[in-house]
Order: sequence, then C-alpha cells, then structure tokens
Amino acid sequence: MATTRREFIQIGGAGLGAAALGSGLTTKWWGLDPDVVHDPGTDGDRVVPTFCELCFWKCGVLAHVKDGKVTKLVGNPEHPLSRGRLCPRGTGGTGLLYDPDRLKKPLLRRTGARGKQDFEEVSWEKALDFAAEKLLKIKETCGPDKVALFSHGFGGSFFKHLLFAYGSATVTAPSYGQCRGPREVGFNLTYGASLGSPEVLDIAHSRVLTLIGSHLGENMHNTQVQDFAQMISKGGELVVVDPRYSTAAGKARYWLPIKPGTDLALLLAWIHVILNEGLYDRDYVEKHAVGLEELKAHVADKTPEWAFTETTIPAATIVETGRFIAGARPASLVHPGRHVTWYGDDVQRSRAIAILNALLGSWGRRGGIFVPTQMNVPKYPVPAYPAETKAAQDHPEGVIYPFAEEVLSHGVCDATVPGRITTKGCPVKGWIVYGSNLLQALPQRKNVLEAIQKLDLLVAVDVLPAEIVGYADVVLPEATYLERWDDIAPVPWSEPFLAVRQQVVPPMYESKPGWWIAKELGKRLGLAEYFPWESGEQLATERLSAGGYDVAAAKRKGVLKGTPVPVRAEEGLELAFATPSKKIELYSQRMAEAGLPPLPPYTRHEQPADGQFRLLFGRSPVHTFGRTTNNRFLSEVYSENEVWLNAKAAKEQGLANGEVVTLVNQDGVRSQPVKLKVTQRIRPDCVFVVHGYGHTNPGLRFAANRGMDDQTLVTRIAVDPVAGTTGMSVNFVTIEKTTGEKAATANASTAKAEA
Repeated sequence: MATTRREFIQIGGAGLGAAALGSGLTTKWWGLDPDVVHDPGTDGDRVVPTFCELCFWKCGVLAHVKDGKVTKLVGNPEHPLSRGRLCPRGTGGTGLLYDPDRLKKPLLRRTGARGKQDFEEVSWEKALDFAAEKLLKIKETCGPDKVALFSHGFGGSFFKHLLFAYGSATVTAPSYGQCRGPREVGFNLTYGASLGSPEVLDIAHSRVLTLIGSHLGENMHNTQVQDFAQMISKGGELVVVDPRYSTAAGKARYWLPIKPGTDLALLLAWIHVILNEGLYDRDYVEKHAVGLEELKAHVADKTPEWAFTETTIPAATIVETGRFIAGARPASLVHPGRHVTWYGDDVQRSRAIAILNALLGSWGRRGGIFVPTQMNVPKYPVPAYPAETKAAQDHPEGVIYPFAEEVLSHGVCDATVPGRITTKGCPVKGWIVYGSNLLQALPQRKNVLEAIQKLDLLVAVDVLPAEIVGYADVVLPEATYLERWDDIAPVPWSEPFLAVRQQVVPPMYESKPGWWIAKELGKRLGLAEYFPWESGEQLATERLSAGGYDVAAAKRKGVLKGTPVPVRAEEGLELAFATPSKKIELYSQRMAEAGLPPLPPYTRHEQPADGQFRLLFGRSPVHTFGRTTNNRFLSEVYSENEVWLNAKAAKEQGLANGEVVTLVNQDGVRSQPVKLKVTQRIRPDCVFVVHGYGHTNPGLRFAANRGMDDQTLVTRIAVDPVAGTTGMSVNFVTIEKTTGEKAATANASTAKAEA
C-alpha cells in the first residue's frame, strides 16, 4: 500500500513539511519512464538527478534548473530511498546553495589565538601551500598518524583517501562515538552484522513497532517516515517508550513515560515476560540462536514488579505490552534507535534490544530486520596505501575498549593534549575537520578547546562558517552538494542500487568540490599518484564503466538498479551469522572472554536531586541539528529552540510558559537565554531541547544567538566500557528566570524570526 500525501505530511507534523513536500509529491504524475527524466514544465528548463546532503540519508533528488538557477528540489521516484518524495530538509537544499553566509574564499588566520575570527582572504594556492607545508612538517617530526581527520558527510571519502595515502589511519567521525556506535557494536556482538545507515529495518511491513527513545516523525529520515506512515495506514500498532509525549507517542497504542536512565530495566523485564510465558519464537531461537538457558537464568529475577521500582511503569503495563509485542512476531520490530549514547551502558542496552528482536524472530524476517544487498562498483586503480601502523592512541593509557569498531573522536581529542593520554612520541598535532562542527558535536567543550589550542594545524573544510571554522588556521570553502560531483554511492538496501551525485550548477564564489581540494593537497604532499582523475565526473563515470554499468543511464536517471535478491527468509534467504558460533549469540562468549558481562546487566544510574532536571536533547523534523539552522527556508518554521518543562514542575518553580530562562548545570555552566515551553507532554524529572541551536559564530548571521546550545552543558560523560563511546544524558540542570537585557535580546530574536 502506497503512502498517501496526507499520511506522510501528518507524520512529520510541521507546517513547512506540508508546504515543501507538496512539490515533491506531484512527481508521480510526471509520467517518468525507466529511461528518461521528463521535465514537468513547471518551473525549470532542465532537470538534473543527484542525491541529497541535507542529512546523510542520501535520498534521490531531481533538481529543477531555470536560467542557471536551481528553482526547486523534488524527490526522484526512481530512487529507492526517496521514492518521489523529500522530507522538509531535502526540499530546503536551495536554502544552503543560496545562503548569503556561505564561505566564499579561502581564509588564513592572521595572528592571535584560535577563535579570534582574525582571518584574511587568500588565494587557493596560498591556502593549500600553507596547509601542505604544515602537514609535511608534522609528518617529518612526529609521523603521519599524528594528523587526524574528523569527517561527517559523503564527500569526506576524498579526505579519508588523502589521509590513508598520507600514511594516517587516524580517521574518525563524531557520529560513531557520540551517536550510533553502541548500536553497531551491540548488534555486531549479537548477529555478526551491524545496521548501517540507512538502517535496514522493514518498518512498512511491521505489525507492531516498538520505539524506545527513537523519535520517528521528529527524526525525519525520509524512507523510515514513509514506511512508518505505510505501517500505520495498514493497521500497524505502536509501543512508544519515551519520557516525552513525542509525535510518535501521539499515534501509539501504548505510551510508556519511562524514568530516564532505566530503559534497560524495562527491556530485561520484557525479556523476562516473553521467556517466562513462552511467547518467544521457539523454532527460530532453537535453530538460529545460542545462550537461551543462560539468558533465562539472567532475567529470572528481572520481573515486571522489579522493573516498576526502577522505571515507574506499572508492572501490569509491562506484562501487557510485553505480550502485545510478542503477539505480533515475527513482524514485531523493536527499533534499535540511532542516537543511542545516553548513560554509559549503551552497548549493553543495544544488546538487550538485539536479544529482544532475536526472541521475536525478527532478524531476516518480513516486518523485522532485512539482510541488505549491495551492488559492486570496482575501486579506482590507485597505489596501495602505506602500511597502517596506527597505535591505539585514542584510548586512555592502560584502557582498551575491545569492541570499538572505529577511532573515537573524543579519544583523538584527548590524545591531542600532552599528558592527558600517554603516547609514544608526539601527541596528535594536526586536525583536518570536514563538515563537522566539533564544538557542537563533541562533549566537554572545555577539553575540546584545550585540544584545539595545542594543535600545530587545524584545517576546516566546510560550506558555512560553523563555530569550528573560527578556530581554524586555514579555511577551505567547499562547494555544496548541488555544485559538485562526488563518488558513486552503492547503498546497502533491500533492493540493489547505486546512486550518482552529479553537478547541477557550477560552484558559486571561489568554492571548490571536495575531490578537487583533496587532490590539490595531495599533489603538494607528494601524493599525486593517488589522485589520477582530473574531475569528479571522470572518477564516477570510469568506476561505473569498469563495473559494466550504463553511464548514460546513470546520468539520466541518477540511479541504477540491480537484480533483486532475497533479503528475507520468506523470500528464500538462508540466514547466516558472522559470529564465532555462526548463530545469534544471546550469550556473548566474546564479551565473556574480554572480561565483560556476556549478558546485559542493569546499572542504576544517578538521578537528579530535588530542583534538578535531567537534560535530554533531540531534533526537529525540519532541521539536521546545527547544519541547517542558518537555512532561511527551513528556519521560517522553527527558528530557535525552546526548553520543554513539565507543567507541574513549572508551577513549583514559579515559571510560566514563554518566559526566558537560563539553564545551569551541575558544574555551574550556564546556557544562553532560551524560551520556556511549559507542557504536560514531559515527565517532571527532565527537560528537553532540540539540539543544534545557540550558534555563536557571527558569520552565521541568521542562526547566531538564536536559542541555546545544549552541548555547552554537557560537561560530564559516562564512557561505555565496551566501545568507549560517550553517554551524554548524565547532566542535570536547574532553571533560572532571565531578566533584563538578556531576556529582551532573546525576545527580540524571536520577534525578528516571526516577522
């Protein structure tokens, strides 16, 4: 059953979503055939297929161009992720392209400490020569591994290639240690496979979808929201576990307003109910899993009554929802989440979710988790990289996170400060930061700033002057995704396909595509042989040709599809698991051998004191955190964040809706002034804000000084002992009224936005 226009819009619940999606939803009437993209004749003289970069879902886009200007963006119906629709953010790509605050020319720091915004505009030659000279010096004096890359975004692949060719494997992304890492580790330990991005979830065919800290409809990942709408339209049901009455909770059969920090107790109690009452998929577990008896013993005392004392969810509700979830198996999916770095036991919580899905028999089954397929595209022939000799310099001395699958960004940060981590030879001396605003992405900002000041070189490659740009020694302005070719994207998915990002319009100002920047740096570093292509188009098309693909069709359609293969057991897929036992490991022998609990233990976390609230953060359906808050198109609807506070708690605090307040965390750090949203839709022991606001770089003329930056209050973290990732929902705040000039300024910014 197809998702209707009304259903898709209603899930997102935002006015801009409705307005912007209207253009995208008409594409099914355009009469597209398999070979030709027809101009609908509305407002463009040509249509160029590409894929989006307003988040990292890589949805297919049809860009309409008239008189050399991009007039609108709509979803490509040929693309399996967009299916002819874009989310609100995707339609706002022109807001990035034509943002008047874009970085226009390369910049070099003049003098003074980093962060002083004292730059001069220079030529590309001067900027690249400066960066290359510093990089060569670091390589000579300390070794290539003392240069790190922080990368977020598809175009970062060129800079990863540059770093590997340079001889450094110190390549990291905050999205791992501060977002998805525990989920990947937990599922890998259980199934021998991770979930990837986009997540391989068969939501459209689920009969019951359980969301635990996952805010579908606010976390606007296009395909999942479409599948979500389809599921609901077909009678699928929701169980939502969330301290806040979210958009999804408003559509749920059950909303469980759980005490923050106790999610694992609920999961263990559900497992107890399902095992104790024999509600699990016996045949599936017997055939595909090991460790059932150990699991039964582990949860024997994790009764609903016990869980009630931890979670505040009534025991009867826990039993009822556990039975409800199990009653829909195997088309019952417990969503693994995406941002899962909460309390420091996050791998174990993700393990519990993975185990619960195994008991439901959902892995590799319709309505559960499918096993993706992927098209093969030959690599471009380049020399082999130098031998990787990277030490575990992103770990504290004497501490090893045995299952960390990627370099930890906060670990690299620590390894940059002499003495914080004992390293052989030099600490990390150089950072290249691609598309990642580290000052809003990494916790414990004081430590991040200390590390930045210790560097010999910081290179920022970005489109907009995010806060990290103000601390760079050299700033390299990248062209937007609509102005450049990138590499081929063979996305693991339920149907095999590959997508092409091609240039829609020429780069504006003096911005350059990432492939060109990396190539020019490579030349200056003596690495020209690693960059034999003369253009991004040449790289992409020659890879396609080498794979035997139709290049002309790929350019015409923006996507090529392969031969479908089974991705679910119902289609004939033989389930296989890349674990040591070759089965689903409910009991993890690998964890036991590493001296870690092989079954998820429950840890009681610190709770806020009287007058304190746990700080929780999330996102808006019209924004990708701080990446889009300067986008005028998107910010017309949601220009600044606000703090959600329970109505009863507000009354006790003497606070009223709409007041300007300041949050003060347990370490005395104060937020920027922010509006208060008094509501019954949140528990009284926590507050909630949308992440990505409170920009301080004056170069972001629209976003600067709007709302508050929650990350400034994340001064404490809980490090996961399994993966080394950072739990950040362990900070508590008090609330103070803000009066005088600061309150007036906050009110003025709101009025300006509304005007």
